[in-house]
Amino acid sequence: MDLGQVEAFVQVAQQRSFSKAAETLFLTQPSVTARIQSLERDLGEALFERNGRGVRLTEMGSAFLPYARRALKALQEGRDAIEGMRNLDIGTLKLGSALTVSTYVLPPILKRYCAAHPGVEVSVHTGRSEQVLQMVLSDEVHCALERTVHHADIITIPLYEDDLVLVAAPDHRFSSERRASIEEVGRESLVLFDKGSSYNALIQGVFRQHGIVPKTTMDMDTIEATKKMVEEGLGIALLPKVSAEREVDMGRLVPIAITNATLPRRQISLIFRKNRKHPRAVQAFFTLLGDMYEVTLPEAALTGVA
Repeated sequence: MDLGQVEAFVQVAQQRSFSKAAETLFLTQPSVTARIQSLERDLGEALFERNGRGVRLTEMGSAFLPYARRALKALQEGRDAIEGMRNLDIGTLKLGSALTVSTYVLPPILKRYCAAHPGVEVSVHTGRSEQVLQMVLSDEVHCALERTVHHADIITIPLYEDDLVLVAAPDHRFSSERRASIEEVGRESLVLFDKGSSYNALIQGVFRQHGIVPKTTMDMDTIEATKKMVEEGLGIALLPKVSAEREVDMGRLVPIAITNATLPRRQISLIFRKNRKHPRAVQAFFTLLGDMYEVTLPEAALTGVA
């Protein structure tokens, strides 16, 4: 049984005529007859009864017709799905992301992406850097945004640098001059977040470089909780700049410059597997990132071939 046989059967059943079915299918009548006869041999049953005024379905033909129609409908839906993916009407985009990136960076990116490609289904999976890397390596996600990593099977495209910023409540003593030395910072109550994160290691490294043991009063699980504690005057905090921009703009937090220390930066990159052919939905995401961050994407970002 093949597709041509099923199409011929459905058309003859609808037209009740071999000649009209042939016209619809742009075939000769003998070709349609041959397809029906071949289908009947495959099924072992007669599907039509011929008479002088045309043809009509046998009992077996009537039983087979709805299944044949469903098969053709499913095939057409499959064709439509492929065509839709070609045109980015539908498709999937599976992203891995560091938690800070998914919370504070991805929303405006995905707002633009979804506006341009509303039919694409987007899913985001978050984790620590090592977890996100494994998501990419195991093909659980198409690509990821996280701190720059180096791996033999991964292509890494740097996008931006994530600065750390010292913030305090508006009524904190640092906020009047908006500056303080690293020694002064070390004497203040410090609110830290997520001990296992790379940010925590960066923060501790700043104080170690200056021989300072910070006065840590609180350890929080999340950046959001850390900001709330600082807003309430329970301490100061070193946070990813992108995570505090909203509160700074609203006047709920004040950025404090450290006069005698350089705060580290963390590079955030797009990563994806080498030698992978990327669906059009993923290629469109790469193109958007290239436009937003003004980076030149290598050919591998579109072809998947390194």
